[in-house]
Amino acid sequence: MHKRSMQDLQRLTVEAFKSHNKTNVVLILDNLRSALNVGSAFRTADAFLVEQIALCGISATPPHREITKTAIGATKTVDWSHFEDTLTALSHYKKLGYRTVAVEQAQESIPLQKYDVEAGSKIALIFGNEVKGVGQEVMNIVDDCIEIPQFGTKHSLNVSVSMGILLWSISQKVQPQLFK
Repeated sequence: MHKRSMQDLQRLTVEAFKSHNKTNVVLILDNLRSALNVGSAFRTADAFLVEQIALCGISATPPHREITKTAIGATKTVDWSHFEDTLTALSHYKKLGYRTVAVEQAQESIPLQKYDVEAGSKIALIFGNEVKGVGQEVMNIVDDCIEIPQFGTKHSLNVSVSMGILLWSISQKVQPQLFK
């Protein structure tokens, strides 16, 4: 087996990425403590043509050394905005017609594999703080909650790992033509 070169992969240029149709997915980062996790969010968002990242509360914003380290240039491609708090971000995206979906372990959560969305749907995925998760005040007003089933001894996944899993799954449902 032979690895493909960067030329073989035919990745978009920054300019082509900016003008390309995006998935109708927004990431809302609810007070992430680690700028490295924020950088991972940018890199993963780039991979799945995410429309925008909303950095809320204490979440670090570009330019930041640790974001740059893990984003590897994705801060130049993925649009982002900062909100003083996550509730303001939720209100903003709800007004734009996004379905707000927390990624959290909750009594009413829907296992990821059972969560259905129609192609073309507008989804805002909310990822919580590395210690406290998605804030309860946010949980009180989201439209849905998705949970990633886990079977080992640990009670959670790293937030950046969760983002990758969710974006892979949701992107296939929202923009299935990308996966053909």
